Amino acid sequence: MASRPKVLLYEPIHEEGTRLLAERCELLYADSLEERRLLELVRDVSAILIRFNGKVTRTIMEAAPELRVIGRHGVGLENVDLLSAKERNIQVVYTPQANAVSVAEHFLGLTLALAKHIPQADQAVREGRWHVRHELVSRELNGKTLGILGLGRIGLQTARLCRMGLDMRILYFDVREYPEAEKSLGAKRVGIQELFSQADLVAVHLPLVAQTHHLIDRKLLRLMKPTAYIVNLARGPIWKEEDLAEALQEGWIAGAASDVFEQEPPPPEHPLLRAPNFLATPHSAAHTEESLIRMSLVAADILRVLEGKAPEFPVPEEVYMQYGGESR
Repeated sequence: MASRPKVLLYEPIHEEGTRLLAERCELLYADSLEERRLLELVRDVSAILIRFNGKVTRTIMEAAPELRVIGRHGVGLENVDLLSAKERNIQVVYTPQANAVSVAEHFLGLTLALAKHIPQADQAVREGRWHVRHELVSRELNGKTLGILGLGRIGLQTARLCRMGLDMRILYFDVREYPEAEKSLGAKRVGIQELFSQADLVAVHLPLVAQTHHLIDRKLLRLMKPTAYIVNLARGPIWKEEDLAEALQEGWIAGAASDVFEQEPPPPEHPLLRAPNFLATPHSAAHTEESLIRMSLVAADILRVLEGKAPEFPVPEEVYMQYGGESR
C-alpha cells in the first residue's frame, strides 16, 4: 500500500480542517518553530500548513525535497518566502475569503468601544463611580467619514458595514481602483494625506510589505482631526508605535485601537499600553468559530494540490509581486 503524504502543521487548526487532512494524510505537528528544528521535520513532508507564527524560508524549502504545497491558514503572506516557492514550483494556497466578516465586525466593536467609552464606563460602574455618566460624553458614528487603508476583502466588508449600517461616507487609499465599491458604496479613492486629514475614523487593512512598513508616522497622525480615531487590524509594523503613543499622550487624536503589535505579545511596559484612550486585543480579530473553520479549510486546497488538481485559492501573481521574497 502506498504511503500517505506527510503534512507538517506549524500549529494546530480547527478540527474540521484537521479531520479533512487526517483522512488522507499523515499529520506531523511542529514541537518548535525554530528554523533548526523545522529543518529536521520537513525532510520528507509533501505539504506545510502555517498559521501566523513561524516562517517558511528558502532554507526550509531547500531541506524539503518532497514539498509540493504550502497552505497559509489566513491571509497575510509575509511569513512565506513566495519567490523561493515559485522558483521551486511549490504551490502556495491561502484563505482570502475566510476572515473578512470576523475582522470587519471586530473593527466595528473596537470603534464603538472607543467612541462610547465602553471600557471606562464598565470599570467605573464596577468601582461604584456612577457619576462618571456626566463625564464620559461619547460620540455618534453615524454619518461620519471612514477612511480605509487597503480596500481588499476585509476593507470592503468594513466599508459595507459602516456605509449600510452607519451611513458613513467612505474614502479609501489603495494601489488599485475599486470601481464597483465606488458605484455601490459611493466610495472615493484619495491620496493618503487627504484621507488622514478628512477621516473621522481610519481603518488600517493594508498588507505588510516593504512599501507599508512604518507607513503611518507622526506626519500622517498630525494631519488627523483631534476628534478622530484610528484602528489597526492588519500588522503592527505598518505604523510607528512610538509616534502613535505620542499622538495619544499629547491629544493629537481622540483614540486608537489595535489587534496587532510589532512585537507579539507586546511587553508590559509597551508605550501604547500606557497611553490614554487606547484599546488592545491579542491578535484575535479573526478568531471567531466561523472564521477558524473557514481558515482551517485551506486543508481542502492542500489536498487538491497533492492529488494533482488545481487549487481553489492559489496565491495570485500580483500578490507574489507585492510581497516579493526574503533577502538572501
